[in-house]
Amino acid sequence: MASEKRGDLGSVLVIGGNGFLGHHIVNQALSSWTCSAVASVDLRCTRNINEGASYHECDITDAARLTELLRAIKPDVVIHTASPVASGDSKTARDLFRKVNVGGTQAVIEACQNSGVKALVYTSSASVISDNESDLYNADEDWPVIRGAQQKEYYSETKAAAEELVIKANRQEPSKLLTTSLRPAGIFGEGDVQTLAGFLRAYDNNKSHVQLGDNTNIFDFTYVGNVAHAHLLAARLLLATAASPMIPLSHERVDGEIFFVTNDSPVYFWDFARAVWKAAGSDKGTEGVWEISRGMSLLLGSASEVFFGLVGKPPTFTRLRAMVSTMTRYYNITKAKRVLRYEPLWTLQEGIDRGVGWFVEEKKKDAAKKSQ
Repeated sequence: MASEKRGDLGSVLVIGGNGFLGHHIVNQALSSWTCSAVASVDLRCTRNINEGASYHECDITDAARLTELLRAIKPDVVIHTASPVASGDSKTARDLFRKVNVGGTQAVIEACQNSGVKALVYTSSASVISDNESDLYNADEDWPVIRGAQQKEYYSETKAAAEELVIKANRQEPSKLLTTSLRPAGIFGEGDVQTLAGFLRAYDNNKSHVQLGDNTNIFDFTYVGNVAHAHLLAARLLLATAASPMIPLSHERVDGEIFFVTNDSPVYFWDFARAVWKAAGSDKGTEGVWEISRGMSLLLGSASEVFFGLVGKPPTFTRLRAMVSTMTRYYNITKAKRVLRYEPLWTLQEGIDRGVGWFVEEKKKDAAKKSQ
């Protein structure tokens, strides 16, 4: 029903619209908003297809081809979610992060500027203000971005560099393109290849009894449906600004601004893990938990990196993973709530149930295929 839709977004293009977050944005744009068209541009458009959208294959680092595509699609708003998965620290991984996150984002900005796009929403990451050593308590947009030698994770370095390009492009003459950047924290849900996939792998490998640290570290996990919702709210407000002859007051502005997005329900790290395992069928709770201290976890992570480095394979467990599992990292989303009018549509538990439910169904489908 049109009356139930959240607002009009005109023609929407999601870059990376076949990926994890991107396809949730495509689906929500079609189901919950009024759109004249919804399109996806991705490197490969073979998965996560919605029949209501159109799909276009393109390497976003090819600026000329991307501009040509945008001129043909004529989107009002572009939502740029494309990024390699944040794993690995090899030279190959680093080159890919820089090529796609920085070079690709520069190409997206130029294509938007050269094809009359009104608004660009960029998916950054909450990790840009983390050095992966210091705890973050209720961190907001005023916290400094960690760059250069202080930033231990090159993926975050490239996301920060891309965010800087996007914000700098806001209202840049002569195109008048309006831009904003969203920083989601700990995204999980259906189609997730990292957060839920990692916890469920531990469960399948019978490692759900292992806990790193003493579980006093609070962490923000965010259900992907809520992240998609925040992107579409930002898109709608940028388009409203583009249609207005007035520049909004500073406390109302979305263009040129950055917003943290979470589920607004920080949780103890291993409580979240156990909620995932419970949804997957575990009845153990905290019984028989083998606690490895933070110091020992970091030592084991370093040893694992050395060992796998010697045998020439990517490590299954790293010092960074041990650090992230034992540090406090949660964010203040007052700005997103006030300016974007963002509120999570799904609770953490609802997100876990939906996400794990999807994984269970996928497993059943795989089993059925193998038995044929």
